[in-house]
Amino acid sequence: MKITEIEVHEITLEYEDFLAYQLNHYYGPIRRTVYVVRTDTGLEGLGESGRPEPQDVIDQYVNTNPFDWIGDETSLGLGTAMYDLMGKAAGVPVYKLFGQKYRSWVPVGCWTVSTDPSRMADTVATYAAHGYTWMKYHLSPFENVLDQTEAMETVAPEGFKIHYDFTMGGTDDHIPELVDALSQYRIAGCFEDPLPGEDIQGYIELRQRSRLPIVLHHFPMGATYEVFMRPADIYMLGHAKIGDAVRRAGLFAANESPFMLQNVGGNITRAMTTHMMAAFPTATFHFHSDTETWKMDVVNEALTPINGFVRVPESPGLGVTLNRDELERLKALKLPEQKPWILKSQFRNGTRMYNIADPRNSIFMVRPDRSRLIPMRYTSPISTTYWDDDGTSEYRTTFERIEREGVVLESCPSECRCG
Repeated sequence: MKITEIEVHEITLEYEDFLAYQLNHYYGPIRRTVYVVRTDTGLEGLGESGRPEPQDVIDQYVNTNPFDWIGDETSLGLGTAMYDLMGKAAGVPVYKLFGQKYRSWVPVGCWTVSTDPSRMADTVATYAAHGYTWMKYHLSPFENVLDQTEAMETVAPEGFKIHYDFTMGGTDDHIPELVDALSQYRIAGCFEDPLPGEDIQGYIELRQRSRLPIVLHHFPMGATYEVFMRPADIYMLGHAKIGDAVRRAGLFAANESPFMLQNVGGNITRAMTTHMMAAFPTATFHFHSDTETWKMDVVNEALTPINGFVRVPESPGLGVTLNRDELERLKALKLPEQKPWILKSQFRNGTRMYNIADPRNSIFMVRPDRSRLIPMRYTSPISTTYWDDDGTSEYRTTFERIEREGVVLESCPSECRCG
C-alpha cells in the first residue's frame, strides 16, 4: 500500500452564535487546513491542522506506506491521516494501534474566552445544555475573575466545573491568595499554569497549598525529569506529535500521573484525540479540541458529549467520513475580517481605561503585560465593553490617542458619583 495523493484544503469556519461576538473580537475568522490522503488501494484518510504544512513536509508522505508513520514525529495533522489509513487497512479502530483500551468513554471539556460576566454565564448555561461538565477559559485582567465566577455559578448545574487557565502569570495578583479565593466557589474545578513554567519549586509549594488540582501545561524540560518532582496534580500535552505523546503517556503512567491532551480542531481531531485518550493508561482528565466552538464541520459524524464524555468510535480508522459538499462550501466561505477595536474599561471608582485590541495579536487580551504598558490584576474592580469603529469622530480621536500613548487612563469626571 502506497500513498498516491494528498489533497490540501484550506477552510474557513463559522463560530457558534452564542460565542461569535467574543471569539470574533479575539481572533477574527478561523481558518484551518484539511488533508485528504489517498492510497493505491483506494483507501482515504483524513487529517487536519491549523495551518498547511510546508510542501516539503507533505512530500515526505507521498509514495510511502502509512504504516511507515507509526509513532509519527513529523506532523500531527498528517500523522492523524496516517492512523486513519492504518486503521482502515487493518480493519480496526485507531485506538487498537496504540495498545489496550483503558476506557470506552473519554472525558471532554469545552472552551471559551474571557468576556463580561453575563456572557460568561450564558456560555456556561449553553454548554451545560449541550452535555459538557467542564469549561476552560484563559483569564483576562480586563474582567474581574471573581465577578465572572459568581455569575457562572448562578446558572451552572450541579457538577459543572471551570478550568481556569492563568497563561503563566503576567499580573500583580498574589497567586496563592487568588487560588484560595476561587477555590471557595463550588463551580471552581482546577487551575492551569498559575505560575511561570520554569518555577518548578513554586509549583510544588502551590500544589501543597491549593485545595483544587493544579494543571501544568508548559514544561521547562519538555515533560521529562520535572514530572518526577510532582509539581502538579495533572499534566497537559498541547499539540504534541503522536510519537511524543506516546512517550509522554508512558512517563505519566509510570508516575501514576493523570494527564490530558489539547489538540485544537474539528471532529477529525476530536476523534483522533479520543482514540489516543482511550488507550493511554492515565489519560483520565478532560481533553480539549475546541470543536464545539464551530457551527459546521467537514465530516458527517459529530462526537458530541453525554454528561461530559464522548464515546470512543469502534469502526475502522478514526470513525469519521468526509462530507465533500460541506468541505467545498467551507473552502468558498468568506467572512468579514475583524478590524482592530477599542477595549473600553471602567473601574468601580469611575476611572476609565482605553486599549486597542487586534485579532492579529490576540495574546494581548490575556497577557497585556507583554506590551509593557500598565500593571494589571485579575481581581481588579473592572469591567470592559468592546467598542467597534462606529464611524464617529469620538471613536477616531480615541483610537488615535491610544496609538500615541499606548494606553489611555482617565480620572473619574467631577460629576461622577462612583466613589
